[in-house]
Amino acid sequence: MRPEIQELIEVSQFYGKKKDFVIAGGGNTSFKDENNIYIKASGSSLATIEESGFAQLDRKMLHLISEKTYSDDAMERENQIKIDLLNSRVHPEKGQRPSVETSLHDLMAFRFVVHTHSTKVNGLMCSQDAEKRTSILFGDDVVFVPYVDPGYILFKEVQSRVNAYRDRTRVEPQIILLQNHGIFVAADSIGEIYKLYNKIIDKLDAAIGEIAEQVNLPIDPAAAKIIPAIRMMLSGNGLKTLKVVSNSYYEKFLSSETEYQKIASPFIPDGIVYCNSSFLYAEYTGDADVLLKDLSAKIEEYIKTQPKTPKIIFIKGLGCILASDNALGVSTLEDVMNDTCLISLYTEKFGGQSPMTPVQVQFIDTWEVEQYRLALSMGATTGRADRKIAIVTGGAQGFGAGIVENLMENGANVVIADLNEEKGKEFAESLNSGKGKNKAFFVKADVSKAASVENLVFQTVCEFGGLDILISNAGILRAGGLDEMTPETFELMTKVNYTGYFLCAKYASAVMKIQNKYKAGHFTDIIQINSKSGLKGSNRNFAYAGGKFGGIGLTQSFALELMPFGIKVNSVCPGNFYDGPLWADPENGLFVQYLRTGKVPGAKTINDVKHFYESQVPAGRGCTPLDVMRAVYYIIEQEYETGQAVPVTGGQNMLN
Repeated sequence: MRPEIQELIEVSQFYGKKKDFVIAGGGNTSFKDENNIYIKASGSSLATIEESGFAQLDRKMLHLISEKTYSDDAMERENQIKIDLLNSRVHPEKGQRPSVETSLHDLMAFRFVVHTHSTKVNGLMCSQDAEKRTSILFGDDVVFVPYVDPGYILFKEVQSRVNAYRDRTRVEPQIILLQNHGIFVAADSIGEIYKLYNKIIDKLDAAIGEIAEQVNLPIDPAAAKIIPAIRMMLSGNGLKTLKVVSNSYYEKFLSSETEYQKIASPFIPDGIVYCNSSFLYAEYTGDADVLLKDLSAKIEEYIKTQPKTPKIIFIKGLGCILASDNALGVSTLEDVMNDTCLISLYTEKFGGQSPMTPVQVQFIDTWEVEQYRLALSMGATTGRADRKIAIVTGGAQGFGAGIVENLMENGANVVIADLNEEKGKEFAESLNSGKGKNKAFFVKADVSKAASVENLVFQTVCEFGGLDILISNAGILRAGGLDEMTPETFELMTKVNYTGYFLCAKYASAVMKIQNKYKAGHFTDIIQINSKSGLKGSNRNFAYAGGKFGGIGLTQSFALELMPFGIKVNSVCPGNFYDGPLWADPENGLFVQYLRTGKVPGAKTINDVKHFYESQVPAGRGCTPLDVMRAVYYIIEQEYETGQAVPVTGGQNMLN
């Protein structure tokens, strides 16, 4: 790799990781020598870009674009230019699509160019006094370009203004500010790029002064009844992921119609690409049914007239609802809307807001280039649990962790519920470090306490928008006969293993019923991870077996009650997971416990105990999380079975 490309990667990642400069796939960077330009390919992320993310183009071929005459039809013209850009690639076999702003990068007479959508810069660029204030702040240090539709027309306008700047100043411009768009900075070293950006931001900081920091606010408990219904209204063509956000910025902008209009229209093209060109607005005054009736009509009308599904719904009294096909999309929406709020606040320092006009919005709405970029950045998802929202109790370790991992691999958004906060957060973070578009989220929960389980379901709804799968996996096991078992231990095991399942089903089903009400035919699942001990008594293990026997009774009873609402309730009864901490923990695992209590006659070592139990399984081994997940997917995917206890025991337990 040539050293200049390594420097390009460095400066790209530096600004790409800063949300106040780049969000999602926005912005681009380049390096050029006499013959070639290396520029970020469409769909690449500056935050993680490597050498393979840059397209190499022949500059002589690029120069022909500025000399050609193209169609007067805007869309046909942009298609012709797209073809010419593709034909300029040095390595077309790589299939990369160069940035539409490649010619603009090539125009600037410096080796490195870094284009971002800096929030503070756009606070100036999206203001009513943008041109006047730019002149006051920066004088001849910059070239100001009034808004022009992106693509070829923008390039020609910038070219004209750059030539005029050269004629006037006899120097090459290093900074170009684009109204309602962003900033281009060029230099022959990345060190100078950093200095120029710092100089610009320092001047803007001085002009903007103090801005109140964003403060997160509590979410109204009514969200538990409202958000799942909205999710179903938006899920006509596949399940959506939603998130409700309540903070001091939204509180301000939803305080009146005048304030709302300050963020109701997009400021820059990225706002349109990611959030759509228009939002929905409603008011919650305390009656959820009235609100949902109003929103149902507005969503139906929106889909008819756009035709798109709304992504941003502002609800006065509740906050902002973000809706996308996946959690990654929701995260991008959250970033873009936060950026929108900040831009609006910054514009107040420069004469007030000046959003894009309807004509400008229309061009971006229909421009193939932006639709291509959105498709690349959002992408498709797949898997047997694709787009579903799942809770796994006891999900931080053991069987639960295996279940969580498999659900994540198959496209679900998963809430890891566990008492072990440190391990749970660490696990969620590791799962989210991958490239999946779904997300893991940790909630500390004690399944034996009603308030804790209710909060678990509420947090799930706020983070993902609803609930499709509840896997009641949390459980404890304390072995012992009647002589050893204390009433306190028996009561604890009953609370966790039996009462905990009841509480999970109670609060999960409330959300699932709402979803079925607003989307008939939408099936959801409550699945208890039971045990082979729920199918057959267990010697000197009655407290555990009794809770599991009772769990199957609950499963059958819940199934009868909830099937009319499309909620299937089933149990999976695994054999022993010998490699998990329940059995293999060196201090308190069941192998150790059973050795101490003498449950296995003649056993002298832990290996003796393990061999004894493995020898009882016709399959000759213990159960694994994958074995369990195959049963779980059967339960989820079929729509005609409920109230069952599915054994996954390697033949150790067979149905009568």
